[in-house]
Amino acid sequence: MSAVWIEQETTPAAPDRKIERENHKLEKRLCRLVGQAIGDYNMIGEGDKVMVCLSGGKDSYAMLDVLLKLQARAPVHFDLVAVNLDQKQPGFPEHVLPEYLKSLGVPFHIEEQDTYSIVKDKIPEGKTMCSLCSRLRRGILYRVADELGATRIALGHHRDDMLQTLFLNMFFGGKLKGMPPKLVSDDGRHMVIRPLAYVPEKDLSRWAEVREFPIIPCTLCGSQENLQRKQVGNMLREWDRKFPGRLDNMLHALQNVVPSHLADKTLYDFQGLTADGVASENGDKAFDHEEFPAAPALPGLQVIQL
Repeated sequence: MSAVWIEQETTPAAPDRKIERENHKLEKRLCRLVGQAIGDYNMIGEGDKVMVCLSGGKDSYAMLDVLLKLQARAPVHFDLVAVNLDQKQPGFPEHVLPEYLKSLGVPFHIEEQDTYSIVKDKIPEGKTMCSLCSRLRRGILYRVADELGATRIALGHHRDDMLQTLFLNMFFGGKLKGMPPKLVSDDGRHMVIRPLAYVPEKDLSRWAEVREFPIIPCTLCGSQENLQRKQVGNMLREWDRKFPGRLDNMLHALQNVVPSHLADKTLYDFQGLTADGVASENGDKAFDHEEFPAAPALPGLQVIQL
């Protein structure tokens, strides 16, 4: 299934300038990664109506942009409808998204709900607003999906968001839990998809500049610099800068889970485990030396030879 979603390689006419070549390569990479994720997880099928949640940030703009490109050449027919939740933040430019979507000719719906006042009233000054804001927004979007007859709800979370969630759950939640590319909503009635699951954030930032999306800053929580997610995000960006490829390896790790080599009794029957004398190619090789690529020593760490 995944192969038909991936854009076929073509040989474009030689561009006049280097920047045009780079932009074309970026566009092809975005379409390839989004198409691959859609195919790998069967995110969109024949006749689906995809509700594209548009916040006004770079990620959701890019998601809509790429889905429109894929819609034109997809092996199945599906419809798109862009939805924005106007949460009534002070100074929110209400005209920006409607004007942009009209210029694209994309069907859209603007849902106006004053969640800003609720969050500001319920959350003490200085406390993180994300949890309550997310719950309110989620319930509203589920209702709107029903009203519009949407069969898929597309969110703009990218690869780095998924990895941030993994570390946040490990550091602060005591869970080995990430952000899946596809899931059934908590009310059990909606299919939620994340078409940008394979896409690095830095590619989305570059594409937003190329396409000159009319970015709308989030004045509700965007100024909260002490958010744990931002701190983890900074850590991942530093890793990506120092160790190219590390974040891709981490994404691959989420797709290659070995329950027998973790410690969750609900995923693997450790209590019932017995030595039955039958060799297994997936057996425990914990005593064998693991071969990993060499990496520079981290500052402040002393390597101890055992």
